[in-house]
Amino acid sequence: MIPFEHYPDSETMTFHTLPRLICVVIWTAVAVTQPADAAPTSGYACLIEPSQRVELRSVVEGRIDAINVDRGAEVRKGQVLVELESAADRAALDAARYRAVMEGQLKSAESRRQAAQTKLTRRDNLVQEKFIAAQDRDDTAAELSLAEASVVEAQDNRRLAELEQRRLQETLEQRRIRSPINGVVTDRLQHVGEIAQAGESARAILKLAQVNPLRIDVVLPVGLFGKVKVGAPAKITTEAPLLGQYTAAVSVVDRVVDSASGTFRARLDLPNPKGDIPAGVKCSVQF
Repeated sequence: MIPFEHYPDSETMTFHTLPRLICVVIWTAVAVTQPADAAPTSGYACLIEPSQRVELRSVVEGRIDAINVDRGAEVRKGQVLVELESAADRAALDAARYRAVMEGQLKSAESRRQAAQTKLTRRDNLVQEKFIAAQDRDDTAAELSLAEASVVEAQDNRRLAELEQRRLQETLEQRRIRSPINGVVTDRLQHVGEIAQAGESARAILKLAQVNPLRIDVVLPVGLFGKVKVGAPAKITTEAPLLGQYTAAVSVVDRVVDSASGTFRARLDLPNPKGDIPAGVKCSVQF
């Protein structure tokens, strides 16, 4: 802008200075009428981040037997990433699995029940013909009841073996650490042969990041509150040297405004199916 003292007076104004004054007046009018909440030409500053970060720890203590991925590897949800030593658990599972299919005890109990049933039928006939006392028939009936109880006990033992097999399978599964997300391995903190500790305070074994979709948090002036809505599209421009342009969608708009700064936050989801957009890159967003 031209300082006031440098404005030409009417006597010194010439045909050549008039266009310059017109430009100054137009620039001043544009600056005055521009709304306070208008975005700069480059947009609002933002940062592209993974949609979530995960630190994998073990729920049980044990020696690390295998780590199936390394830093930078892509992982799928449910993929086994870490295996702890589990020889004793596998042996116990094999024993429980065998007990769950054993038929010797059940067949033996069934045979005793059938024999007692046949014996009782004969005793009934003999009692009717009065060849034996009623007490003999009652004793045989008691034998049948015990044989039937043995069958039930054998069935219960087989069912308990099946339940024990399921319990040991779950115990063995705890020694396999699976990926909870589709993403990439960002860090490997432990190695084969080390002891994996349990609990939140224990050192993580692997760190993962979900990179599809990506997450963008942006701070906006309060003048845009109510104008930026969930589902609205936005243009994302990454910083140099990437200089790419992408389309994201608003997924979260804060309902509380920060009174001190006069701003509020919004979150955008940026699809990244091919993984060609790196996380951690600065960007600008325009609505």
